[in-house]
Amino acid sequence: MALDTKSYALPVARSIEDLRDAVAGWVMKGETVALVPTMGALHAGHLSLVDLARDKADHVVVSIFVNPTQFAPHEDLDAYPRQEAADADALNGKASLIFAPTAQEMYPEGFSTTVSVFGVSEPLEGSFRPTHFAGVATIVSKLLLAALPDIAIFGEKDWQQLMVIRRMVRDLNIPVEILGGPIMREADGLAMSSRNVYLTPEERKIAGELNVILRETARKAAGGTPVSQAVKEGGERILAAGFDTLDYLEIRHAASLAPFEDDRAHGDARILVAAKIGNTRLIDNMPI
Repeated sequence: MALDTKSYALPVARSIEDLRDAVAGWVMKGETVALVPTMGALHAGHLSLVDLARDKADHVVVSIFVNPTQFAPHEDLDAYPRQEAADADALNGKASLIFAPTAQEMYPEGFSTTVSVFGVSEPLEGSFRPTHFAGVATIVSKLLLAALPDIAIFGEKDWQQLMVIRRMVRDLNIPVEILGGPIMREADGLAMSSRNVYLTPEERKIAGELNVILRETARKAAGGTPVSQAVKEGGERILAAGFDTLDYLEIRHAASLAPFEDDRAHGDARILVAAKIGNTRLIDNMPI
């Protein structure tokens, strides 16, 4: 096998073997490598991670793989947007290589290993999507071991995911530095997401209120309002704004995601939310 250099201006590795060959060539020259894992449908938020990677390493590999193991049977795996050609155009001049494997390449017949990270993966998203983080940890571990980059960069919008990956890398002694990239937001503050395209114009207007309520709730907690009171009032505002359901609105210790036993936010704290409007589920977070 060899790199695909004909489909796009940017070379594409379709196999782990070709990815490793390309990375090995750079490493032999003493050059550093950054990996930015994505599921494609790239937007400005993804590209900001690629720009950060370019500042940190000589070469940037962007993986594009819609990972089936992190979707539950009732979730939107088949509907998840796939636009490899447009993604390749967006990455031209920014990345050195795209890694775009098939599901068969990443999960060959007989694949039977799962990576589970207990503790930090269990609350919040873990309560509503109990199989999700095992799928994330499994595919990220495979991507890190396939590319063996010096650093890997993940967006802070998926804060819990970032904490799960950092814990996994630490626990398994994977020699990769994990960096978080700041959340990129639309003009009204809505966190950028590939799922935002599903919002109707009316839903999109309502969605812009989520970050406003989140920020004001965080400000109350920082000012001494008990956490339970702040999140109760914030949750009521989210539903009153027009969201259909609120999965969670929580203020937690930033790294462990454990609750504050004294009902006061202190130290390194984070507010996290997941709410659904129409058929679209939105998540967001910010520091306290």
